[in-house]
Amino acid sequence: MITNEKITLYPFTLISSIVATVGLLLMCSSESSAQEIGTRPLTVSGDDRKSSYPEFTWDRIPLYMHIRKATSYTDKEIAFMAKFPLITFEKANGHKDHGSIEKGTLVSARAVKKVNPKAKILYYRNVIVHYGSYAANKDLEGIPGAFLVGGKGETKLVRNQVPAYDLSNPKLRSWWVDTCKSMTSDPAIDGIFLDGNIKALEPVYLKRQIGVEKKKEVADGYHLMMKKTREAIGPNKLMVANILRARFNNGGLEYLDYFDGSYLENFFHTVGDVSYEDYVAKGIETMQKAARQGKIIAFTAGLAAPKNSSKMGIDEQHAAADSDKVARAALIYHLGVFLICAEKYSYFRVHEGYAADKNDRWMRTFPEYDRPLGPPSGPAKKDGFRYTRTFEHATVTLDLTKRTADIQWRR
Repeated sequence: MITNEKITLYPFTLISSIVATVGLLLMCSSESSAQEIGTRPLTVSGDDRKSSYPEFTWDRIPLYMHIRKATSYTDKEIAFMAKFPLITFEKANGHKDHGSIEKGTLVSARAVKKVNPKAKILYYRNVIVHYGSYAANKDLEGIPGAFLVGGKGETKLVRNQVPAYDLSNPKLRSWWVDTCKSMTSDPAIDGIFLDGNIKALEPVYLKRQIGVEKKKEVADGYHLMMKKTREAIGPNKLMVANILRARFNNGGLEYLDYFDGSYLENFFHTVGDVSYEDYVAKGIETMQKAARQGKIIAFTAGLAAPKNSSKMGIDEQHAAADSDKVARAALIYHLGVFLICAEKYSYFRVHEGYAADKNDRWMRTFPEYDRPLGPPSGPAKKDGFRYTRTFEHATVTLDLTKRTADIQWRR
């Protein structure tokens, strides 16, 4: 069981203070004592890892790719992906042709690297949701209590469809960390994309099924696992998490120190009683702060609003943009938000979902992507819920109340 013991030092004498301090240091050297700090991230400086970051330029809109395909990609698709400086191969990549997600991901990553060796490629792992088709899943059979069990004995707790990892289980955490270490040891993989963080940290998620105390143990286990993952994969491999959300007290910045950056989705889905304007403004402020810290930002948004939204606002759903006109209309507002926030190592993507199995709309591009942009003259200016920002070749205006954006290009 994971516990959080409160430790108080009473400096009655110099000797007792020294003894207590030494004892605390010894405790912090073990995993059990790390539980005391498990609810707050350990700061890991990103300065030493900037050489591992993706290439970046202000010449054009800096773009990001996030994709999956159950079969192999075509040569045309590989050539298209190789244009992106930062790529996440989502779950399910290539497993139908190559036998596992690990093998399918490596085949795809190596093909992209052959075309563009500078592309940075992230391997997808969900921190709490158990997905099939991973070769590593075979080792879970030897780990008792690997999955969470609800109060009624139910085991498929995520959307009533798939199991959830019990992150309070040290053996489960070690297995998960080892899967990341194994994949990042391949030179074609530049880091890990960590999904499911909100599910692990949000106190309400699964609370009804597993109870308040167990959920707290899961969250504490998550913090330990993130720390161990960084130690295992080393300082030169990237960790980019789906972590920044306006739903958190500090927008997720309180959890960002483990990571080199954050993917952002569900940016416009309000949580609680807060207004749309306040919620999105908080998201903008959070993204700006992270970007100014030098964190990688992978901002994504859907080209069309889904018919049904996630009840808790955790999972982002997607809908198809039936025409280029619909897609173009959605692009400008999302691009406006991104440009108001973007700094070096910020990347942008709009999409209709992550799958490349059924059509090639994931390869859709827009004229704006070919426009000269140039560096910003400075940070955005904010007046209520209206923002403006000037770039060398463009001026951006964003109005959250009207939910509109305008980009005036000078070239």
